This record gives sequence, C-alpha cells and structure tokens, in this order.
Amino acid sequence: MTELKIEGMSCQHCVAAVNEALAEVNGVERVVDVDLNSGIAKIEGDADTEELLAAVREEGYEATMA
Repeated sequence: MTELKIEGMSCQHCVAAVNEALAEVNGVERVVDVDLNSGIAKIEGDADTEELLAAVREEGYEATMA
C-alpha cells in the first residue's frame, strides 16, 4: 500500500477531487482512503509514485510520500 501526505485539503470536495485524481492513475487498483483530518491518502496497486504525486499536484494540492 502506498501512503501520501496531502496538504491543502479543506473540505469533502477536496477529498473527492483527490480521490478521483488518484483513481485515474494507471496501476491504481483502489483508493482505500483519503482522510481530510490527517491528510493521508492510502492507495492499493502498483502505480508509479511520481504519477500519483503529479495527479494530486495537478488538482492544486501538495503531495509527498507519507
């Protein structure tokens, strides 16, 4: 499982946008959770980490490995 730290989310709309962006990355089997309070996103699959980070950044949020 891959975990990302997402910064800049402030509401459930943000969570939904990040969730959708991550789900569209090649290799993602399932977005397990995007938690607004902790800012942690958990992803299952063999997606490239850089592609995951780029997808989140394209939505306007900062992302790093957790």
